[in-house]
Amino acid sequence: MRNVTYDIAIIIINYNSSEFTTKCVTSVLEHTNTALFYHLIVIDNASEANDFKALKTSIANLGEEHISLYRSRFNTGFGGGNMHGVQFAKAKYYLFLNNDTLMIDDPIKKCFDFMEAHPDAAVCGPRIQNEHGEKQLGFDYFTSFSREVFGKKFVEKIYGKPNRRKEYSQPIAVDYINGSFMFFSARDFDEVGGFDTNIFLYFEESDVCYRLKKKGKKTYYLPTATYVHYQGQSINKTKMPMAIKIELKTSMFYVIRKNRGYFHYQVLRMIFVLRYGLTSILKPRYFKLFHRILIGLPLGKSLKQNQVIQS
Repeated sequence: MRNVTYDIAIIIINYNSSEFTTKCVTSVLEHTNTALFYHLIVIDNASEANDFKALKTSIANLGEEHISLYRSRFNTGFGGGNMHGVQFAKAKYYLFLNNDTLMIDDPIKKCFDFMEAHPDAAVCGPRIQNEHGEKQLGFDYFTSFSREVFGKKFVEKIYGKPNRRKEYSQPIAVDYINGSFMFFSARDFDEVGGFDTNIFLYFEESDVCYRLKKKGKKTYYLPTATYVHYQGQSINKTKMPMAIKIELKTSMFYVIRKNRGYFHYQVLRMIFVLRYGLTSILKPRYFKLFHRILIGLPLGKSLKQNQVIQS
């Protein structure tokens, strides 16, 4: 039986962005109910030496005993970094929190109270707003043939999914929530094996919520709790480098093949071969993406394979 010592283990990953991480940690300290017994676990995902040194100093200056800092010598990506943090977590709940977030009106306590009152919930996530106070999309639909070929509006209408852009007043069950704030039941997270560390970036939250759904557990979006996610710190998908676009598609097709099957994967891949074959004629910079799809988007060519062990 698990030895639970905290209400919540809050896991935050730092990668060459110590200033954001420090602000995030400070925000948690200042805007979280003191009645909660929580452990803040910061994982440095093989940042440059100067960034890690700055982070170590800033955390030490906070003088809080319930903050732990661990450094990985290898960048294991989003899922791997969070699973590194899970090794040090002894709590009833896990909160995986992006370092480019700030708390508003104690969303952590609101998520805790919701999970305590809803045993069918495996994970929940609050409403998101950007640094300008504008509402952002807080949940999405599982990746599938229908979503990727016909679009999200088609999935919403045909399958009766909640409208991602609507303002809700009450919690609703959804496919999966945004990965920047995921509040899990530790027991449920552990029982499905947590994040799939084969994935370096993207679709980790979709994958884990899909596996939880297969176990009969629900994912909830909580519009009554809010946090800030700095959109400027996140990658703009319309301007992202081609290497990141390729990584996104690599993760997407891995998750589809894993959760939907080989036939589903191959039919969708053939459609994308045609789509990006034509696109690369008009926009030659897409040829690298087209070629990667053509050869099956192997994980062996993921950005994860380019990481080196730091001293």
